[in-house]
Amino acid sequence: MAEILRMPEVAANTPEAVLQAWNVGVNTPYAAGEPIVTVETEKAVVEVEAESDGVLLRLLVDAGSTVAVGEPIAVWGKTDEPATEVDAVVASLGAGPAPAATASAPVQEAPATPPVTAAAASAETAAPHAARPATTPADTAPDRSERIFASPLARRLARESGVDLSSVVGSGPHGRIRRSDIEAAIVRAPEPEETSSAEAPAEIGNVGTPAAAARYVDVPNTRMRAAIARRLTESKQNTPHFYLRAGARVDALLELRKQINADHGVKVSVNDMLVKAIASAHALVPAMNVQWNDTSVRHFSDVDISVAVATEGGLVTPVIRGVDSLSMGGVATATKDVIARAKERRLRQDELEGGTITITNLGMYGTEDFAAIINPPQAAILAVGAARQEAVVEEGAVTVASVLRLTLAVDHRSVDGATAAEWMRAFVNVLEHPLRILV
Repeated sequence: MAEILRMPEVAANTPEAVLQAWNVGVNTPYAAGEPIVTVETEKAVVEVEAESDGVLLRLLVDAGSTVAVGEPIAVWGKTDEPATEVDAVVASLGAGPAPAATASAPVQEAPATPPVTAAAASAETAAPHAARPATTPADTAPDRSERIFASPLARRLARESGVDLSSVVGSGPHGRIRRSDIEAAIVRAPEPEETSSAEAPAEIGNVGTPAAAARYVDVPNTRMRAAIARRLTESKQNTPHFYLRAGARVDALLELRKQINADHGVKVSVNDMLVKAIASAHALVPAMNVQWNDTSVRHFSDVDISVAVATEGGLVTPVIRGVDSLSMGGVATATKDVIARAKERRLRQDELEGGTITITNLGMYGTEDFAAIINPPQAAILAVGAARQEAVVEEGAVTVASVLRLTLAVDHRSVDGATAAEWMRAFVNVLEHPLRILV
């Protein structure tokens, strides 16, 4: 019997997601556990696996469309399902029969019936239920008198970036305009022409003097960028931050790293050693290994640490699980893996959730000291700067040492100042006596 496949909730509290790609073609059998569709959330790309053996009989949503959780995206069933059965299932959704996609159609380019739900239609203008016109030739723009077919996400990006849809040639089925077409149009757009000072009206600044006109380009916010902005704004507004700063002498740490890398197959970074040192400090001060909830402070026995990773689309914070039970080489291997997959946007949603503390390191950029914003519901975030040689006093004598500047931002709801100070002291002590990291 033909059944409806609906957009799954791949991340908690995610009302919608972008259907990025169909991984199997129409009328191509798939097995249980095989990824059949790829869904893009605000911070991750998730492959959705089939719950049982079957075949996609008809696609209801094009790749690139934004779809509300729970809304229909396809019809699936057995290979011998009659077309009338598929038509009946589609009709039950409130749409008339749509032409079935052929088995020979490519996965990404398979013709799809337009979105048929109110939620999908409300995002932008839904595609009509009637058959679509023939594909527009690649060397001409769509006729302005004809209706322009574009995914909801493409329409939103076009509106926000000022791109005229009638000037864009769609690469989707039957000339449908996709998000990638709009992004390409933004890149191709010529810079605005300068207007001579005689023609341009002067803008008056705050001090009453004419201000020179500025040239700029608005780049539409991606889902990831919008999510980062929203979450960090909420964190700064709702989480009572307080900050502790310290300097740690890391000459012994740097020497230990050199020895490890000389004798070990897996290369260990300074950041890997800092991650392991955080786990050691959490073992010494377990009151820091917590998360804030509205009705409780949740204490954890294992130490899960988020590592901030800069990607082309924005910052993500994948979690390294059970750092306290991993070897130094195990931490290095796990960190390299999540960093590589983060840059390729192949992280699973569950890898971005959890943890009690995040480490963010800007030392490789030469930044000496900075403060970061907590990632709720975590209790803290540790900002690490570059190690610099400084003059320090030791037993009344001045000497030179490599000093690492640290700033710990803490959620005062879940952790008191004295507890955080105790943790910072323990952490610095571990860094200055780094053999404790290996215990």
